[in-house]
Amino acid sequence: MAQILDPLPPEQSGKILCCYVNATSKIQVARISNIPNWYFERVVFPGQRLAFEAPIEAQLEIHTGMMASAILSDKIPCDRLALNEPSSYELENSEQTNDSINKKPIVQSIKTKTEDTTKPLTMSGFASVD
Repeated sequence: MAQILDPLPPEQSGKILCCYVNATSKIQVARISNIPNWYFERVVFPGQRLAFEAPIEAQLEIHTGMMASAILSDKIPCDRLALNEPSSYELENSEQTNDSINKKPIVQSIKTKTEDTTKPLTMSGFASVD
């Protein structure tokens, strides 16, 4: 997932895919300010997930919105927000891979029916108005 508006500086080699979830009922601003020559700031609405790429050493600052101000409410190292991206080998062989805890395949096939699922509305149970 590339940051089209704010690409990482070319000198940044190690980058990770991260995800932050705003689990509050307030609007938040997510900001990374400890990486030189890079600007990253996003508004995160309540319940919204923010996925982004960042250098391993980046720290995500969370500013929670109050009336006409924002308070720095958290600093989270981005390596704690890292998503595990499966390699292309894992994706190709996902049907044979088992979850060691649940003993079920991690990726299961989706069972779909191709039959028509729409039915006409009926007026049974309603009194007629005459």
